[in-house]
Amino acid sequence: MPNAEKTDRIRQVPTIVRPLDTFDRRILGALATNADVSYVELGQMVGLSAPSVHDRVKKLRASGCLRRTVAVLDAAAIGKPFLAFVHVDNTGWCKTEELMAMADLPEVEEIHSVAGDTGMLLKVRCASSLALEALLARLYAMPSIRSTRSYVVLSTYLERTSQAGITDFADTGELHPV
Repeated sequence: MPNAEKTDRIRQVPTIVRPLDTFDRRILGALATNADVSYVELGQMVGLSAPSVHDRVKKLRASGCLRRTVAVLDAAAIGKPFLAFVHVDNTGWCKTEELMAMADLPEVEEIHSVAGDTGMLLKVRCASSLALEALLARLYAMPSIRSTRSYVVLSTYLERTSQAGITDFADTGELHPV
């Protein structure tokens, strides 16, 4: 995996750079909403034939724009209604092997290196506050962890994957979705 080496295995760079046109963005937008649709249905949604949509989806996958198709699970229904964001301050800066080992825990959904007053940000989804406390105890058992700050989510008003559209911020400051 040459791309993984170039990016220090943090994020893989698409192997083929390909500009997205309006149809590509429509296809990606429709798939982001519901990836269970057939190529025929997808074609009807975006105004293309099924074979054309199939070809474009193959190219979007090859370019890395469409990385994978996954099921979106309902956290409460699977016993993980407790969502928190954990800021992690560790020695040095950025990720460590032991911190990245936390990715093996099913409660850890995302790990980010961030700018600001903390080095790393974890998105965790647990069964309860006690489960979060146990996860924090595992963090504090790591020698490189100096401190954490947890932000427990009370309500979620918007949660979605990356969107294909791009907002053009004109000089007026108004939003102009592309």
